[in-house]
Amino acid sequence: MKKFFITSLLIVVAILFCSITEASNWKTDFEKASLDAKASDKYMLLDFSGSDWCGWCKRLEQEVFSQDAFKDFAEKNFVCVLVDFPRAKEQTKGLKQQNQDLADKYGIKGFPTIIILSPDGEPVAKTGYLQGGAREYARHLEKIIEEYKAK
Repeated sequence: MKKFFITSLLIVVAILFCSITEASNWKTDFEKASLDAKASDKYMLLDFSGSDWCGWCKRLEQEVFSQDAFKDFAEKNFVCVLVDFPRAKEQTKGLKQQNQDLADKYGIKGFPTIIILSPDGEPVAKTGYLQGGAREYARHLEKIIEEYKAK
């Protein structure tokens, strides 16, 4: 009976994890995300995060990125890339190197830092955590894109 309960619990957790991961649509492979952005004519949102230790990163995820209002906006406008620097989560050597190279390229000094790139990969803006929730954050990003297009 105990084995059945544990097995059932693991299956439920796996299903929930997969559905959360699918729903978020965040990528970790920068090159593939760049190709997707160019092909779909979407901007890129790079989230430089310390997802398992950075308090402001956790707040940004909880208050903005995990909310339906942001997810709907992002799905229409962005290819989202998590550039993560966790302390306890395992990453491949290649992913660690990619993330460090991106941090060096964009001059990342702290977390969270959000970099917006045009569909062609040109830097558009650098921002971070803002209070106000998902809708306000989406408006902030929309304004950044509008100002960039107006140039």
